[in-house]
Amino acid sequence: MKKIILFIGLVISLFAANEEIQRSGELLQSAISEEKRLKIETLKANIEVLDKQLNENILLKRYGNYIAYRQISQELHNLEEEYKAIIGKKGEKFDELEYQIGNKIRIKKNELELISEYKDSPIGNLINPPEIETNEPVTNPFGIINALSYIKKLETNKEKFKKLYNDIAALTALLEQKIVLNLELYEIEPSETTDIKIDFLAQQKKDFSIVLDIVSTTNNVYSRKIEQVILETQSQIGNQIEKSSKIIIAIVILFLISFLIKLILKRYFFQNENYYMVNKIINFIIVFIALMILIFSYIDNVSYIVTILGFASAGIAIALKDWFMSIFGWMVIVTSGSIHVGDRIKVQRNGIEVVGDVLDISLFKITIREDITLTTYVKNRRTGRIFFIPNNYIFSELIANYTHGDLRTVWDGIDITITFDSNYKKAQHLAKEILKQYSKGYTDITRKQLSKMRSKYSLRATGVEPRVYTFVEPYGIVISSWYLTNSYAALALRSTISPEILDAFMKEADIKIAYPTQSINLHTQKELPPELQETGIGKV
Repeated sequence: MKKIILFIGLVISLFAANEEIQRSGELLQSAISEEKRLKIETLKANIEVLDKQLNENILLKRYGNYIAYRQISQELHNLEEEYKAIIGKKGEKFDELEYQIGNKIRIKKNELELISEYKDSPIGNLINPPEIETNEPVTNPFGIINALSYIKKLETNKEKFKKLYNDIAALTALLEQKIVLNLELYEIEPSETTDIKIDFLAQQKKDFSIVLDIVSTTNNVYSRKIEQVILETQSQIGNQIEKSSKIIIAIVILFLISFLIKLILKRYFFQNENYYMVNKIINFIIVFIALMILIFSYIDNVSYIVTILGFASAGIAIALKDWFMSIFGWMVIVTSGSIHVGDRIKVQRNGIEVVGDVLDISLFKITIREDITLTTYVKNRRTGRIFFIPNNYIFSELIANYTHGDLRTVWDGIDITITFDSNYKKAQHLAKEILKQYSKGYTDITRKQLSKMRSKYSLRATGVEPRVYTFVEPYGIVISSWYLTNSYAALALRSTISPEILDAFMKEADIKIAYPTQSINLHTQKELPPELQETGIGKV
């Protein structure tokens, strides 16, 4: 009985132990399933993060065009094979089918043409680096700016292609991560979808790995080529900077020499206008030499330029005739010394007369400032204006110089008319004495100035004493008084002498000032002859 009881207790114990084992197994299986589920969710979450990154990747979008090109190419191949199978068969059914397949073939060809750049490359034309354009040689300072821009462009292209390499490498790494995650997912939860995805990702990685190798090799070659071109361009820039520096130093030395020459010559010129003209000539020579230095430094084939200028000279001479004539006029003025800065000149053109002082003589024009003169009083009735006289007027218009050379005086005349019954001899004497009194200083100055001019000009009539002439005119006897005066103040002296002569004449009883007069005789009215009365002529 005891044995039976022990046996039953043992069976019960075993049964309880088995239930406990089953319960423990269920708990273990539940824990394993929960861990598997959590890992699957984690893997899917990581895959989803990678998918977001890959969906925004431009290279992967280009890869889609590459896949599309391959698919369209396969479809086109199938259509062409189908077209070959029905070509030549007769019947309305086959004609319609041939027409439809032909249209599909044309559509597929158009589609392939639109994405033709993806025929051999998963990333299209990006696999080819930007072309290295040939830059013009640096032959002048302005070319340095273009060369620097060219170098910057090359460096930008280099960095751009290097960035492409880095982007492909990063994409390949992301694809590798996605493949690993999908493999882990497949091991935990095998499925046909995951298997297909793994095969597609593996193909993508393979394609981009091939592209990465190509881009890596191309990048190395492209970078070395760009570095070589940059070094060559920098060498040209350095040579040009050195050449330009030498030219600038030469021109600076040239201007320093001209400055010293002007400084030395200034001690030997006592008249400012002479120094001004010499200064102008020196400036012209220095600028011309500097221009020649620049031309011969930066023009490789001077004979070519001469030939071009030879052909263009005729047209230039016609189009810029006035300019060239002004330049020649400037040369004539400078070399002949006919006009200097500070001279008082008179210019006549188309009935207009201008008297003024020369302010400047440039390469193309003479600048004068109008002053108050007899011409202003008689004709213009205004003054103080600035006139610009083209230098070519020296060849075609009348230009009078009141102060040429050392001569600073001119003859001026005053005419006073007296009646026929006046003592004209006394009038001559009075006028001459007044002229001597007021013009004596200018007479002595002119005598000295004319003596100096004998070495340069042939002077015959060199009388400088005042002169009084007598002329018989319709209204009386004209006493014409001539005297020497300052070229710059002729009107002032004229205004002084005129009233003096007038007062002297009016004090004399036998000298009377004449002016146009008219006498009217009044008589008694008388009848006209009969033959004149009929004509209607008035009565006397």
